[in-house]
Amino acid sequence: MAKNINEINAAFMSKRKANYVPLSPVSFLERTFNLYPNMVSLIYGNREYLWHETYDRCIRLASGLQQIGLKKGEVVTVIAANTPEMFECQFAVAMAGGVLNTVNIRLDADTIAYIFEHAEPRILISDTGFSDVISKALKQSEYTDFKIIDIIDEQDSSSASAAPIGQYTYEQLIELGDGKFNWQLPDDEWDAICLNYTSGTGGLPKGVVYHHRGAYLMAMGTIPAWQLQMHPTYLYTVPMFHCNGWGHAWMMGLLAGKVICTRQLTAETIFSLIQKHNVTHFGGAPIILGMLVNARKEIQFKPDWPVQVMTAGAPPPAAILQKIEALGFNVMQVYGLTETYGHVVQCVWQDKWDILEFAEQATIKAQQGVQFTHTELVDVLDRETNKPVPADGLTIGEIVVRSNTIMKGYHKNRKATEDSLADGFFRSGDLAVRHQSGYVEIKDRLKDIIISGGENISSVEIENVLYRHESIAFAAVVAKKDEKWGETPCAFVEMKPNTSATEEEIISFCRQHLAGFKTPKTVIFQEIPKTSTGKIQKYILRQSLKYSE
Repeated sequence: MAKNINEINAAFMSKRKANYVPLSPVSFLERTFNLYPNMVSLIYGNREYLWHETYDRCIRLASGLQQIGLKKGEVVTVIAANTPEMFECQFAVAMAGGVLNTVNIRLDADTIAYIFEHAEPRILISDTGFSDVISKALKQSEYTDFKIIDIIDEQDSSSASAAPIGQYTYEQLIELGDGKFNWQLPDDEWDAICLNYTSGTGGLPKGVVYHHRGAYLMAMGTIPAWQLQMHPTYLYTVPMFHCNGWGHAWMMGLLAGKVICTRQLTAETIFSLIQKHNVTHFGGAPIILGMLVNARKEIQFKPDWPVQVMTAGAPPPAAILQKIEALGFNVMQVYGLTETYGHVVQCVWQDKWDILEFAEQATIKAQQGVQFTHTELVDVLDRETNKPVPADGLTIGEIVVRSNTIMKGYHKNRKATEDSLADGFFRSGDLAVRHQSGYVEIKDRLKDIIISGGENISSVEIENVLYRHESIAFAAVVAKKDEKWGETPCAFVEMKPNTSATEEEIISFCRQHLAGFKTPKTVIFQEIPKTSTGKIQKYILRQSLKYSE
């Protein structure tokens, strides 16, 4: 009679150091250091590093962090642009046993102060170019139990001229570190590696906790999906504060790629860097694509080598995809969330579509597609029956995901964790259809999130500010289509009796309390539609915008 092989060998076949090593993307850096020490790792303006130099700086930074008090599992918050320092932190914080918390540099002081209090970091590393907003956040925050490290970027005037706010500079911390520091892999690959904050569907951001295993698999899984070979030249246009730059820093560490850093995201800068460095890959939200196709002709550059582009965020219009490919860029649409470490769904191109007209190809490429190699399951479920919707391209359901690249959960929020991971799936809150090809296409968002320039904006957060205006009785914020940003916040406001305000006054009021990108770009004055129980009917407001377009 056949027997269970696992039970037979259970007594002596266990996990050991010889046959079980915790997965972590930090290991990629050591391998590349050993194999390709003299290949270029990072280029930023007039700064250039080789992989052995990047490895040495990461070791010294990890050592320095421990020497100034960082202990295992404690948080290091970093507020910085896409510079070599931000890249180094993607590895060094984990090498020191810490948890990396990268913060959106476009956030307002109120939100940054909240993140300080919620994340409770041991150390703050901040680019002095953002010292004004960080200083305001520090004054507002009740949490001050951390040491501050200043990044002084000599190639940026706002950073180089700003007054330091920390106890050390970043370079002093590097010098303090031991070049022979014996860094360790995590004890458990389930240990936290990163803490990333969402925009917050309830007005306040939620802290999403990543583990080493997921970070490792995200980097590994992206390589075949994007058909990457060794030593690509990658332009880092994706903010490294957003899902850890989609995990592409770790991936470039594995592939010994050449990473081009830039803090300036203009069409002129991007085209110039592509031409100067023979860039082969870059990623970005649809706003980046729109910026490139709408640039002046004298700025645009059409490469005579293949340039692969990964785009994610609000689904890009087919017209934009058509125009960007005419410039010589091959675009792959992907889909994901902060909770999924970034991309978990991709629009895999199939050869049978090569014969289609260019416009038809662009329409297909605007679909989100099918799961990545590191994603176990992506489905679209009926929200009432919890069963898969038919693949008819019409029936709408909610996207659910099962993957090793799903967050551990929400920091300090047990209920939200349980709710989002119920029934064996991560529930995205995004509504979609499934086509006959099996490809998923987003149609709407269950959560009232506005995606503007690749950044998630909470409508509730804006509404909370609007309700602070003394003359506003009711407010509702929805997404309005925008050629440049994909979507922008549109505020509908109902004024109190015998009061009035102009659109400019309302926008100015919001700007005092919100980051610029969260401020409504349009204000419409009208009676807000409500149900009999007083709930605001946002779908009517969305419809009114569609009819007016």
